Amino acid sequence: MSFLKMQADAEDVVQEVMIKCWESIKEPSKIENMEAFSMTLVRNKSLDKLKKKGRRYEEISETFSLSSSGANPYEETAEKDTVGSIKRMINELPEKQRTVIILRDVEGFSYDEIAKILDMSLSLVKVNLHRGRKQVRTQMMELENHGI
Repeated sequence: MSFLKMQADAEDVVQEVMIKCWESIKEPSKIENMEAFSMTLVRNKSLDKLKKKGRRYEEISETFSLSSSGANPYEETAEKDTVGSIKRMINELPEKQRTVIILRDVEGFSYDEIAKILDMSLSLVKVNLHRGRKQVRTQMMELENHGI
């Protein structure tokens, strides 16, 4: 959903991946980590579907959720604004940084899993995560200090 934004498209991709995984069970020795294999397929098929439709992946999904902790309306609005700003900042990052941040901080994958999903080295995953977080942190500090 975070790539495609439409439930029907996401379900189609998941169905295609499930068929591919089912077929790959016949040769399980080739796949070391089924979850990483599946996520890689989902990512690639989602991006392929977006290319066919002529759209570009731009926004992260609505996976940030605010739990109402009995805060007053002012505090709730401030939280929503902050989350909205963070989402916007993440969306403006270069694709690799944005994808690594989403997989790590939103989806909760380990560094090794992200490296396998994105077919990058572990050090490159860490570098992209660090740079992306640093960029978001810098922009948040500017927003807090200058109200931009």
